[in-house]
Amino acid sequence: MLFLCVLNLKLKYIDLLKTTPAVRGLFLVLALIIASSFYTLKHPFYISVVDIKQDVKQQSLNISVRLFTNDLEDALRKTTGKSIDVLNPKNKTETDSIVFHYIKKRLAVQVNGKLQILHFIGYEKEEESVWAYLEIQKVIKPKSLTVDTKLLYDFLPQQVNIVHAEINTLKKSSKVTNPESRVEFIF
Repeated sequence: MLFLCVLNLKLKYIDLLKTTPAVRGLFLVLALIIASSFYTLKHPFYISVVDIKQDVKQQSLNISVRLFTNDLEDALRKTTGKSIDVLNPKNKTETDSIVFHYIKKRLAVQVNGKLQILHFIGYEKEEESVWAYLEIQKVIKPKSLTVDTKLLYDFLPQQVNIVHAEINTLKKSSKVTNPESRVEFIF
């Protein structure tokens, strides 16, 4: 059966070669239109990750935020009105400040019901994404953790943020889909 299908396709291909250049050109244009329509039907996923880990020795919470580079750069461009290249910044200090400002306006963490101050450590590239690192200092015995994340929500209506937390050796995870933004963990 497969052999007959291949043979049939081969015969149609040979017939196509016997046609005029105009017909072949029309066939090529039609094939490109069909191929591009399949490409536009793809629906990309917009996912970011917030990972929070307790550092008992330092009495702090270490926060890692993973964002796709192109999504972050688009959001920064729309926020600042400037084209920002986070992978090859012209001014690293200014870019760090812009990235931190963007994140801290869209990420809030409460420990035991008290809003915490985020301290920016920096960021690095990993494949097609960026990991931004933050810290909350002087955290002793967290019993509850509330994370409010609206990262990329203002620019990507289908954005999903996954939140992982590891406190007191317990690991918990949750996800929020735009417009939901709040995750609460009890340890």
